[in-house]
Amino acid sequence: MTENKLTESRWFYHILALFTSLVWGTTFISTKILLSNGFSPAEILLFRFFIAYCTIWIFAPKKLLANNIKDELTFVAAGIAGGSLYFVTENMALEYTLASNVSIIICTAPLFTALLVRLFHKSEKLKPTLLTGSFIALLGVSLVVFNGSFMLKISPMGDILTIMAALSWAFYSIIIKSLNNKKYNVLLVTRKVFFYGLVTLLPFFLFRPMNFEWSAFSNPVILFNIIFLGFLASMLCFFLWNVVVKHIGAVSASNYIYLGPAITSVSAYIFLDEKITPIAVLGCVFILIGVFVAEKGFNMQFLYKGFSKIVKR
Repeated sequence: MTENKLTESRWFYHILALFTSLVWGTTFISTKILLSNGFSPAEILLFRFFIAYCTIWIFAPKKLLANNIKDELTFVAAGIAGGSLYFVTENMALEYTLASNVSIIICTAPLFTALLVRLFHKSEKLKPTLLTGSFIALLGVSLVVFNGSFMLKISPMGDILTIMAALSWAFYSIIIKSLNNKKYNVLLVTRKVFFYGLVTLLPFFLFRPMNFEWSAFSNPVILFNIIFLGFLASMLCFFLWNVVVKHIGAVSASNYIYLGPAITSVSAYIFLDEKITPIAVLGCVFILIGVFVAEKGFNMQFLYKGFSKIVKR
């Protein structure tokens, strides 16, 4: 493959990562609608993964077990890290601390991913601009989340749970990368993640039994949002995320997590009529700049030459 074709191919996977972040950023709307209709966070996750698993089974290879017990246990770890543990810790955190705390802390996942890659995968080297870009993006996230009104609540339990969720997603990205290196079909990987995510979620209902009404599914709005979360946000986007991690690496893919709060803020403005201030808009700009710097870096010499030309004029 020529250098130009390789570059075009990488851009294609970056577009997939952007699309995935766009969809995941709007899941807040669907989740909020379902929560207001009596569904618990665990119940929403159960239906999301059940629909995703049933759908992807149609397309994925019908192979049941991995090539060896070690790989099968790796699939179990992926299901826990990217499924049950991540969503349960994130949702539990919201019961102890502010949503703004969770939104900011969860965006440390790219940094955790970079550190874990450094520890476990020497092949993906950390770029010097990663920390700079991450700092800029986190600043943007803070502006978007606070949206012009500063409110921060120190809650050790909630913040620790959120850090656990961010770490969990970072481990998921690393695990998926290792499975892709073993040449497993991406559809098979995604299907097994959903399966073990479902299996490891079930014990949670021993402590918080399901209490929703089945008649709720007769409501077209509820049915639409459940299908959206299960088919598009889970089945399709988890598959695309696994593809993206395979082709551009766990660190580059994780940088797109910074876009989540900005996308959520814009979608809430469009669909829920929530206000968005100039401060939040500025935050979106910082996030975009931060993601670009973290991924592509910046050429100070190029900026210096450009500035010199302007001054001379």
